[in-house]
Amino acid sequence: MTAPDTGNDGRLPSTDKIPYGGDYNPEQWPQQVWDEDHRLFTQAGIDTLTVGVFSWSLTQPAEDVHDFTILDRILDRAAAEGRQVCLATGTAALPPWLAKRHPEVNRTDFEGRRHRYGQRHNFCPSSPAYRRLATTLAGRLAERYAGHPALLAWHINNEYGGACYCDLCAGAFRGWLRERHGTLDTLNDAWWTTFWSHHYTDWDEIEPPSALTEHWRGPDHTAFQGITLDYQRFMTDALLGCFTAEKEAIRAHDPDTPVTTNLMGAYRPLDYHRWAPHLDFASWDNYPPLDAPPTRPALAHDLMRGLKGGAPFWLMEQTPSTTACRDVNPLRRPGELRLATWQAIAHGADAALYFQMRASRGACEKYHGAVIGHAGRDDTRVFGEVASIGRELTELGAVTLGSRTPARTALLFDWDSWWALEISDGPSRPVRYTDVVHAYYRAAREAGADVDVVAVTADLTPYDVVIAPVLHLVKGDLAERLEAVARRGGTVLATFLTARADEHDRAFLADVPGPLAPLMGIRVDEWDARPKDVVQPIHMGEFTTGARLVFELVQLRGAEPVATYGADFYAGIPAVTRNDFGTGEAWYVATALDQPGVDHVVGRVLARHDLIGPYADHRTVETATRVAPDGTRLLFLLNHEVEPAHLTAHTPATDLLTGKRFDQGEALTLDPLGVAVLRFQ
Repeated sequence: MTAPDTGNDGRLPSTDKIPYGGDYNPEQWPQQVWDEDHRLFTQAGIDTLTVGVFSWSLTQPAEDVHDFTILDRILDRAAAEGRQVCLATGTAALPPWLAKRHPEVNRTDFEGRRHRYGQRHNFCPSSPAYRRLATTLAGRLAERYAGHPALLAWHINNEYGGACYCDLCAGAFRGWLRERHGTLDTLNDAWWTTFWSHHYTDWDEIEPPSALTEHWRGPDHTAFQGITLDYQRFMTDALLGCFTAEKEAIRAHDPDTPVTTNLMGAYRPLDYHRWAPHLDFASWDNYPPLDAPPTRPALAHDLMRGLKGGAPFWLMEQTPSTTACRDVNPLRRPGELRLATWQAIAHGADAALYFQMRASRGACEKYHGAVIGHAGRDDTRVFGEVASIGRELTELGAVTLGSRTPARTALLFDWDSWWALEISDGPSRPVRYTDVVHAYYRAAREAGADVDVVAVTADLTPYDVVIAPVLHLVKGDLAERLEAVARRGGTVLATFLTARADEHDRAFLADVPGPLAPLMGIRVDEWDARPKDVVQPIHMGEFTTGARLVFELVQLRGAEPVATYGADFYAGIPAVTRNDFGTGEAWYVATALDQPGVDHVVGRVLARHDLIGPYADHRTVETATRVAPDGTRLLFLLNHEVEPAHLTAHTPATDLLTGKRFDQGEALTLDPLGVAVLRFQ
C-alpha cells in the first residue's frame, strides 16, 4: 500500500532557462506543416515540445507490431532544430485493436455498465492486458530513445483520472483491503459494519461501492463512508500502480532522465500526496474554473509545489487563449496569458508549457486555443503574446531555476478529509471542502503571506502559522504535532467540521473537536445547519460579518471568545475562539464565515507573527517570493486589475523584466495586468 510522503524533493530536468513550449502533435500533419511549425517555434522562442501523448495507435498498430518511424522523425527533427522533448509514453488512450482483442481493458462505470471502445482514459487500471502492453511500450520507447539528444524528460500517460468498477477491480480491491486491514474483524470494525447488517464473513462478499451497492443519487451520497473512502484510496493506488509500472519499465533502460506525469491541481478523484514520492518532479495542467479569482490557480500552484517538499514544478499545460470543453469558453484578454504565466513562475514553476502548439483540424479540441491557429499565421494577437513571453523568458535566463518559497505559513490539504466531508450525510451537503480551503488560503495570500500547501504528514517545524480548514479526519500523530506548533509559540487555526472522525471516518468517542479539544480549549455539543441563503450575523467587537451553512455551538473550556453569533437561540454564543497554549495559541472558527470575516481572523493571526506583507493594502496585487539556490531573493508583483497599481518600493530592488532600479520609498507602478520581478540588492 502506498503511503503519503512529501519528504523526497526529487529532481528536475537540467536546463539553462525556463523550458517554453507545449503539446505538439506533428503526426496529425504532413511534412510541409512541420517545416512551417519549426520556423514559427523559433520565432516565438519555443524550445521544448511535449510529443507522443496520444500516439499509441500509431506506434503500436497491432499487438505484435511496434513502429517508431514517426517518433524517430519527430525527435530527430527537434534535435536538429535545437529543441528538447518531453516524450510521452502514449498510454492514456487505448488503440482500437486493444479494446477489441482484450475487451476486459474497457472500464465499467459507476452505474455498472461495461463501456465499449471510445474517448480516452478508457482503460481499466486492474487489467493485466493493459498493464502488460503499456509497460512493454514504455520499455520499448526507453530502449530506443534513452540518450537521444532531444530527450529532456519522460511523460507517462496523461492526466490520470476516472474510476472502474469491473470484476477485475473488485478482485484487486479485495486484495488491497487484505493488505490494508489484515483481517475481516479489523475491516468490520473500521467500516462499522454492524450498522445495517453489513458484517462481512468472507472477503468475496465485499463489492466496490457503486450505484448498484452503497450509493444513491451519485458518488457523493454513500451509506458507508468507510468502504467508499477505501475505494477512493484503492483507485488512487491502482492508477498509481500503472504509473510506477511504466516508470520501472523506463528505468530498466534509462536510469537518469527525470520522469513525471501531468496532474490536475486540486483534483478530487486522486490523492496526489500518495503519488508524490514516485514523481521525479511534479507537473500539472492549469485550467482554472470560469470566473475564478486569481487565488484559485495560485492555490493549485502551491499545492503542486508542496507535493515535492517545496521543490519547483512544471506548468505542463495552459491554454494560450481559450478552452473548448466547457459550456462557455471565454477568450483570454490581452495581457492575461502573460499574467497567468508569470503567476505560475512566481509560485514555483520552472517550466511554462501550453496546450496546444498547433490547433487540431478535427475532433473535440479543434476549437481549443493554440499557439498556431488553423491558418498557420504569425501575425495573430495570440501568437504575438506567446512570442513576447518567449523573449522575456529568454532574457530572464536561469535566475529563477531551482528557487524555493520561504513560507512561514502552512495550509494543510488532505484528500481523505475532502472525500470524507463530502460523502458524509449531514450536517450540510452544500459545504464544499475546496471552497473553505480556498477562503482561508485567499485571506492569507491577499494579506501578503507566502503559503506552503502541504500534506497532514508534512514536517510542521518550519512554520509559525498552521491553518487547518475543515480537516474532517485527524489521523496518526497530527494532533500532537499541532500542539507542538502552539507550544513553541506558533499559531494553529482550525475551523468547523474539523477533527470529527478518525482515518476510517468513525466519529471520535470524545467531545468535539476530538483530539484537538485540548489545543482549542473548547467543547462542541451541538451544531445547526441552515440553507445557503440564511445568513447569521457574527460580531467581532465593532466588526460585524456574516456566516452561513453550519453553526457550531461552542462551550469554552479555557479559550476566550473572539466573535459571537448575533441571532437565533444561540445569539451570544462564541463563533470564533482563541486559546493560549504553551507560548502560542490556537484559534477555532465554528462557522462558515463570509470572506471578510475569514480575512479578519486570518489577518489577526498573521499579524501576531509579523507576516502581513508590505503590499497588503493593495489586495489586487498578488505577491510571491522565491529564493534562488545562490541566495538571490526575488519578489514577484502581479497586478490582477485592468487599472494601474501604484506602489512604493519597500526596499532597494531591480525589476528583472525592465532593468529599472528602484530605491527604497520610490514610486513603483504596475501596468494593468502588469508584472514585476524584483531582485533585492
